[in-house]
Amino acid sequence: MGEPRPINVADYEALAEACCDPGYWGYVVGGAGDEVTLADNREAFRRRILRPRMLVDVSEVATKTAALGTEIELPVLIAPTSFQRVAHPDGEPALARAAAAAGTIYTLSSLASVRPRELADATGGDSPRWFQLYWSKDRGFTSELVAEATDSGFRALVLTIDLASPGPRERDLRSGFSLPQALPMPNLPRTLVGDQYFHDTLGELVDTSLTWRDLEWLRAQSPLPLLVKGVLTAEDALLACEHGCAGIVVSNHGGRQLDGVAATLDALPEVVEAVAGRAEVFLDGGVRRGTDVVKALALGAQAVLIGRPALWGLAAAGEEGARHVLELFRAEVRLALVLLGCKTPGDVGRQHVGTRG
Repeated sequence: MGEPRPINVADYEALAEACCDPGYWGYVVGGAGDEVTLADNREAFRRRILRPRMLVDVSEVATKTAALGTEIELPVLIAPTSFQRVAHPDGEPALARAAAAAGTIYTLSSLASVRPRELADATGGDSPRWFQLYWSKDRGFTSELVAEATDSGFRALVLTIDLASPGPRERDLRSGFSLPQALPMPNLPRTLVGDQYFHDTLGELVDTSLTWRDLEWLRAQSPLPLLVKGVLTAEDALLACEHGCAGIVVSNHGGRQLDGVAATLDALPEVVEAVAGRAEVFLDGGVRRGTDVVKALALGAQAVLIGRPALWGLAAAGEEGARHVLELFRAEVRLALVLLGCKTPGDVGRQHVGTRG
């Protein structure tokens, strides 16, 4: 008799750890500094309680929603995560196919082993995908990369804005984790392979002189809607709206950049209030359950993005594992909606969430 099939994300986390090299595992699950923010991303969800309403007709409940005009089957997208081929040989194409099969959006990282066109060829069709950008000091390289994503059918650009310098990843320093020699890195001007602490090199590649005004140049390179990822304050949310961003991802880089910043769920309400409907607001960081998704929706998120859980599914069982993780999320979101008294994700509001006393 075989091993029982995982029934939640935590089961996949345990399976993935058993499959992964210890150095890579520390890279995936670790955070910056004392990992205070890493832990607080999870604790923020525990601090919130759900407020269900009874005797509501929930005979027909759907998890469908939309993200920047793209209809998706559940309010859970795949966040950009790096070096997916280290988690599993099939890498980014496998995770993108899993997302397409689940009816949701996959975000390709700049730290991927495939170019945007390669991913499009490997996944085929009109599967919805976004491209995450680290803005290189080589503006010509950035322009060509954005053009390729645009021409390859990607539906949005996601600019990560919280990596002016890589955060202190002390687990990686202790383990000496380095990237495999054969790992392709085609979306950067130079490879990070061979560097003992490759995050230092990444910090040298990104353009630290950027300001909000530079978004005008980026928006001129492509007609695709632009999201900024890494917003934690009302002030930056306002600036994002003023500079034409279609979406904002409330994110602290999974607790991997500046340790001690707000948990994303705690930062979400002030960002939503500042945006006031002028852009769609998304959240990543600490999402492990369907009830977490519903809490984020209640506080104003259009949808959430998951990073580590998708990687755990990929590492444990390839494309099938990643798809199953998304199926688990969909089932949990649907059950949470039923028990909350909501027919759709759009019915979830502030009245459905409170703070633990």
